[in-house]
Amino acid sequence: MSISLRGRVAVVTGAGNGLGRAHARALAAHGARVVVNDLMEADAERVAAEIRAAGGEAIGMAASVTDAGQVAAMVERTIDEWGAIDILINNAGILRDKSFAKMDLADFRLVVDVHLMGAVHCTKAVWDHMRARNHGRIVFTTSSSGLYGNFGQANYGAAKMALVGLMQTLAIEGAKNGIHVNCIAPTAATAMTADIFDEATLARLTPDRVSPAIVMLASDAAPTRRVILAGAGSFEQANITMTQGLFLGAEDDVAGALLDRLDGVADRTGELVPGTGFDQCRHEVAAASVTVGA
Repeated sequence: MSISLRGRVAVVTGAGNGLGRAHARALAAHGARVVVNDLMEADAERVAAEIRAAGGEAIGMAASVTDAGQVAAMVERTIDEWGAIDILINNAGILRDKSFAKMDLADFRLVVDVHLMGAVHCTKAVWDHMRARNHGRIVFTTSSSGLYGNFGQANYGAAKMALVGLMQTLAIEGAKNGIHVNCIAPTAATAMTADIFDEATLARLTPDRVSPAIVMLASDAAPTRRVILAGAGSFEQANITMTQGLFLGAEDDVAGALLDRLDGVADRTGELVPGTGFDQCRHEVAAASVTVGA
């Protein structure tokens, strides 16, 4: 199934280089009008010029995602220019990697501010607009560091996993207004990852091999509430599940019983994918209710 984004307006943050640049170019190639956002005006305009040279429509806009006022002004200008915002790709990010023992709180806060609060600022700025139009496609950029952990990335991992929680709730809240919200966890060779991989690996991990997932998640047929993993042309889905578990509330020593039977608690046979956070409570109450004397 081919995807057309003709008539749609997309905002891509952190699009002056790397993944954001690839996403902006891919969205434009599929017909979207694209706002190329970056902290550096020259980088934003350079990518917008590349898109225009290729026959697309793009505007470069400089704004810091950490500044809610600048974000609001960018959103207002976009709507003034093109009448709507249909797609928001929250891509802007930074790294400040150190082991937790050596990391100062300023670097922890900065990474959380850019990745998490930057995405919050941008999403909040478009949310009512998308609700009023009964249409929206929002993508948050999470990471394997948040989903699975990586040494030296406590700040980055915390921010990236927080975005998954934000996505889960906004997908529920936005459903009745046609707003689909998803996460992407990319693996790509960018300035942020240049020192991590060898040259052969870097050659396979070009940003443009991630961007097809962005195009899909921006489309009218996009799913909602997914965590899509992408890298080197491969695509996967991450899931947050819950095991069936064991009811241990009738034990005399519940803590000791839990330790003794932890393998049973962790048994993934018949594991569940909760629809909302309340499903955990429902499952636990149901398990207790079928136990005599509970």
